[in-house]
Amino acid sequence: MSIIDCHTHIGLADVHVGGAIQEDIIRAWKRPLWHVPLEDHWAAMQQVDRAIVLAFDAPDIGLVVPNDYVAEYVNQHPEKLIGFASVDPKRPNAPYILEDAVKRLGMRGLKIAPIYQHFDPWSSEALTLLEAADALRLPVLWHQGTTFVRDAPLNMARPALLDEVARRFPDLRMWVAHLGHPWCDELVVTVRKHPHFYADMSALHPRPLQFYFAMMSAVEYGVADKIFFGTDYPFTTLESSLTGLRTINKVVEGTGMPRVPDDVIEGIIARDTLGLLGLS
Repeated sequence: MSIIDCHTHIGLADVHVGGAIQEDIIRAWKRPLWHVPLEDHWAAMQQVDRAIVLAFDAPDIGLVVPNDYVAEYVNQHPEKLIGFASVDPKRPNAPYILEDAVKRLGMRGLKIAPIYQHFDPWSSEALTLLEAADALRLPVLWHQGTTFVRDAPLNMARPALLDEVARRFPDLRMWVAHLGHPWCDELVVTVRKHPHFYADMSALHPRPLQFYFAMMSAVEYGVADKIFFGTDYPFTTLESSLTGLRTINKVVEGTGMPRVPDDVIEGIIARDTLGLLGLS
């Protein structure tokens, strides 16, 4: 079985991760959890077949993992790692930054996050950046859900906001991280509408009841085959993510509640994520 981790991070505390987000990470986890030397990431990725590594351009909250930094790392390991650029849509030359990241650096996707980058998904700046991504045939990963970060406006976080985006860009391959928690049902029904719209289940297993209900919603709406496997490393690991997924039904043991089918669980782990995203 090939395992694709569609959601991993690198970045050093107080170098790439500082300011407001660092304060909130320490408040939430009691330590600077987002501190990932390249050798630590590489060691963790030995357990997967391929992994997507994300840049992050969110200066408003003190988080900048540069495209160049990610590209230099992933280009050392092209047999395993795939780099995704990140561009704050508010930057005046955002489409050109994205094009440069693809053509000069070899990045193969785009990571954006309205609540961290402080932009409206319907804004002209966002739509202009997405037009560039569409023209470059890049898949786009959204953080469209809640967060522990204080300076992150939740009015920009609802997954349903992306329905209009998917309608405008029907051929653009997109997915939402963490099943759009806590608005998982909202994310599921949006995924169902659009053929090239997906989700990942990264970092949701630490909330086992929410994870169970989100997965059952995906099963009942018939979109479980559009869920990707991911860890959100360093916030979770491969081992804990696999265990959390394979033991998802523990919360309903001894009840009459339905179970997430085993073939759905194993299908997520074995998903051809790169093929569905046009990256294979």
